[in-house]
Amino acid sequence: MGGSSPCASCKLLRRRCAKDCIFAPYFPSDNPRRFAIVHKVFGASNISKMLQELPLHQRADAVNSLVYEASARVRDPVYGCVGTISYLQNQVAQLQMQLAVARAEILCIQVQQEPMTTVQSPAMAAATIGGSVGITDEKSVAFLLNSTDLPAQYMSFASPGDVTLESLKWESFLGHHVVS
Repeated sequence: MGGSSPCASCKLLRRRCAKDCIFAPYFPSDNPRRFAIVHKVFGASNISKMLQELPLHQRADAVNSLVYEASARVRDPVYGCVGTISYLQNQVAQLQMQLAVARAEILCIQVQQEPMTTVQSPAMAAATIGGSVGITDEKSVAFLLNSTDLPAQYMSFASPGDVTLESLKWESFLGHHVVS
């Protein structure tokens, strides 16, 4: 930066910090660890090339991204930030399943409070149950019910024939169903 205090990169690389130093705006001297970790993973030359190829308004975001990726790589040398992303995607999938189960339980409460109704076909049953939990196709509803360890009496819509929603009694549902 040309001032009295060189940027973190110039300090680590033991060189004079020029007035037009490409690292100075993104690696201040008060946070040397930020540059050290990026330098360890990517190298100063590669970082410099990446920054020079970007327009000025994108450089700060690029540096933040490089710092995040380098930190993740140091924590997990094999997977890096991909491991974190995979973990978070798995968590989202689990939470979506828990939400679907909760919606199915709400449906069971609603069915208990409504007058008895007979559904004439498996497709209508799947549409009724699936629509209430945000699922639109019969296979997805069958998967949801199969994956939540419901007893066979609650899945009678999956086979041909009439389905009576009277079989979805909340008391028996609680006795057989455990949400994990």
